[in-house]
Amino acid sequence: MTDTPSAPPARRNKAHFDLGSFSLRVYVWLVVLFIMLPTLIIVPMSFSPADFLEFPPRGFTLHWYEEFFADPQWQRATLLSLRVAALTMVCSVVIGTMVAYAIVRGAARLRPATQLMVIGPVIAPHIAVAVACYLFYQRLGVVGTMTGFVAAHTVLALPFVVFTVSAALSRVDPDLESAAMSCGASRLRAFFLVTLPLIVPGLLSGALFAFIISFDEPVVSFFVSSVRQRTLPRRMFEDIEQNLTPVIPAIATLLTLLSIAVLVAAALLRVMEARRRSR
Repeated sequence: MTDTPSAPPARRNKAHFDLGSFSLRVYVWLVVLFIMLPTLIIVPMSFSPADFLEFPPRGFTLHWYEEFFADPQWQRATLLSLRVAALTMVCSVVIGTMVAYAIVRGAARLRPATQLMVIGPVIAPHIAVAVACYLFYQRLGVVGTMTGFVAAHTVLALPFVVFTVSAALSRVDPDLESAAMSCGASRLRAFFLVTLPLIVPGLLSGALFAFIISFDEPVVSFFVSSVRQRTLPRRMFEDIEQNLTPVIPAIATLLTLLSIAVLVAAALLRVMEARRRSR
């Protein structure tokens, strides 16, 4: 007689409680809550009817938002920050795209040095960058000028554009450019007609990051600005020192919403790029 193989034992579907995984999840959510707690407190305070900061608020009003949009000083500071952020975005995208192309398509022996130069502003403390910019700008006489603002903010925003565009370029087959050049196109024409349309989502994501980094930059803006040319972050710091009212939480809430909108837009661009590549 031949022995018939015995049937495998039935698997028991019993819920297994993993204490380590549960503890890790609880820890992560506690860290997220700790990070988000100041924002969760600031938002209700911006609707407080009192003339000073209080939590929880004793009522609801939009007075402080109206004061922000109606005050000429806040308007000038906001418009200056918007202009600086827009110019910084353009400069960062143009320069960052060229640097990213050099890193991805250039010689491999120069890649580490180029990447180190690009990542330098991210590693260095912003206060050190701010002091260096102030001392350098003071000799050139560009403290408080649009040129000084845009140059300093471009240095800070450039790494994020380079990283984003480099990631998009690394997913583009370089043979596509070679095929275009073999058909008679120059390298520049091949880039604009073939490569650039393929990296538009990554380029737009980098542009959004450059805009929000410039618009929210407080430390460098404080050092390179002047009494007449004050960006929104510097104006907020001055108001905190002299006249702390709920208009500051109102502005902080608006800046938070702007940052969330930029992150959502960047995520949608990544989804669009992924869907286009999956076709």
